[in-house]
Amino acid sequence: MSFTGKYELQSQENFEPFMKALGLPDEQIQKGKDMKSISEIVQDGNKFKVTVTTGTKVLSNEFTIGEECEMELLTGEKVKAVVHMEGNNKLVATLKGLKSVTELNGDTITHVSGVTVRTAACRAPTGARPYKASGGAGGLRRVLEPKLISWPGN
Repeated sequence: MSFTGKYELQSQENFEPFMKALGLPDEQIQKGKDMKSISEIVQDGNKFKVTVTTGTKVLSNEFTIGEECEMELLTGEKVKAVVHMEGNNKLVATLKGLKSVTELNGDTITHVSGVTVRTAACRAPTGARPYKASGGAGGLRRVLEPKLISWPGN
């Protein structure tokens, strides 16, 4: 199953609390919450290029499954990460206290991100956004919902 395609944001859940947890300023969150986003994914075997365009902001990351890479976050910070594939339709990455899961089902991609926490008592914001394929290529859905993601051993 190939992730290659151009996907248009359909909806988002828990956007503001999630972005606050990432440390984005309120002004940037307010400007971004109503903007539509287009994600373009190019897959060549185990190599991926993901470009997300929101308004005039373009964020592009490249990675190879199972290999360490440098990724740029929404804040502009660059961090090291390793992306793994689960089955043939799910990309999973953990980077700087953030777990990101992108799952392809038909022409829809669901992207769920959550802030990892160290204690089971703490609620961590999670966000999801659904995207639908544009131009007949496929879709991506992001969902942002409160969800607890705990560190191993907690």
